[in-house]
Amino acid sequence: MFARKILVVEDEKNLASNIRKSLQKLGYLVSEITKSGEEAIKKVAETHPHLVLIDICLAGEIDGLHVADIIQNHFHVPVVYLTECSEYKTLYKNQLSEPFSYIVKPFIESDLHFVIEMTLYKHQSKKILYEEKQRLMAIINSMGCAVIVTYANGCIEMMNPIAELITGWKQSEAFGKDLIEVVNLVNKDIGEKIENLGTYVIEAGEVFNLPENCTLITKDGKEIAIGDNVAPIRDRDGNITGAVLVFQDITKRKQTEAQLIRNAFYDGLTELPNRVLFLDRLRQTIERSKRRSDYYFAVLFLDLDGFKEINDRFGHGIGDDFLVAIARRLESCLRSGDTVARFGGDEFTVLLEDIKDISDATNVAKRIQDSLRLPVNLNGYQLSTTASIGITWNFSNYEEPATLLRDADIAMYQAKRQGKATYTIFS
Repeated sequence: MFARKILVVEDEKNLASNIRKSLQKLGYLVSEITKSGEEAIKKVAETHPHLVLIDICLAGEIDGLHVADIIQNHFHVPVVYLTECSEYKTLYKNQLSEPFSYIVKPFIESDLHFVIEMTLYKHQSKKILYEEKQRLMAIINSMGCAVIVTYANGCIEMMNPIAELITGWKQSEAFGKDLIEVVNLVNKDIGEKIENLGTYVIEAGEVFNLPENCTLITKDGKEIAIGDNVAPIRDRDGNITGAVLVFQDITKRKQTEAQLIRNAFYDGLTELPNRVLFLDRLRQTIERSKRRSDYYFAVLFLDLDGFKEINDRFGHGIGDDFLVAIARRLESCLRSGDTVARFGGDEFTVLLEDIKDISDATNVAKRIQDSLRLPVNLNGYQLSTTASIGITWNFSNYEEPATLLRDADIAMYQAKRQGKATYTIFS
């Protein structure tokens, strides 16, 4: 696989050099290091990097946020911000609210690698999503869009067969009615009804794009997600004579978006959160604990005992069904606010938030062991298992998810060496 090219925008020479060495060590290609926003924009246009790593506080007339907006919106290149902890807390917290959009200095190589890979993955996912959206739109357009035309007073003059099909209204019924009577729209983001768009664009004289989460309430009360716009109709002299509403059913697009997002953060077999989502929630929990001295949490790292034998004896189909059953058992042992994730293979992780002390974690470990010992009936076979569980908690003031998980993993292997079917607290 070819090395991804990264442009580093950092005006601190030593730090920039260290970042270049780390990136090269991680297998990335760093062809350029720039010091200013103006130069960064020029280099992006010339070199077409796969990603830009940029200091949020750059010297010069253009700051890092402005440069990043230009790079992302004009060149469609993903950006990761470099920021000091103090800068994040005081200046840019709102701007950096999107997961994996930044990394706080100083950082370790593994975190840098993780953030870069997640940013590249998200960018690729968005690209795929955009292409899928365009493909769906082309298909719908080839079939025809719903079109409703109004007079200058906002009353319906004409609607095509697709509009009839989507709204449930016949043109003969809708003719002469106010647009809002036939096209009943709700903005789902704020839960408010959208007023007569025909009258609005006629008065404003400009195109109005439907809100992102716009829902049409059909004649029979069905809710359909729609998208597109309303535009004023002008005669040859520029006078507005009415409005045209063009829209289409985008329910499939919404489902595709939701599925793509789910695929990125959930395990396809067990439907549990995957490694990526678990690490993100753990990072958020660590940050929350830094703000509250009395906030404790724990992580359990589970490895099923004897799962390989189940796979070997009964086959991977039964093995997969067994993992699904185990996932449901683990969920039943936790509170609604806790997280259980499939970390890979027969390994699971649990995040217990806002606990009183370590005994809360050990009680959950015991509850999990008791639950796993109960047989699972699959295709007439009575299968059961136990788990070796490693436990860590934030009494040691962990700073990074990777460190905490490493210690939980170590504790889990200690539990296996002690005879399995038990738990060990990392010390």
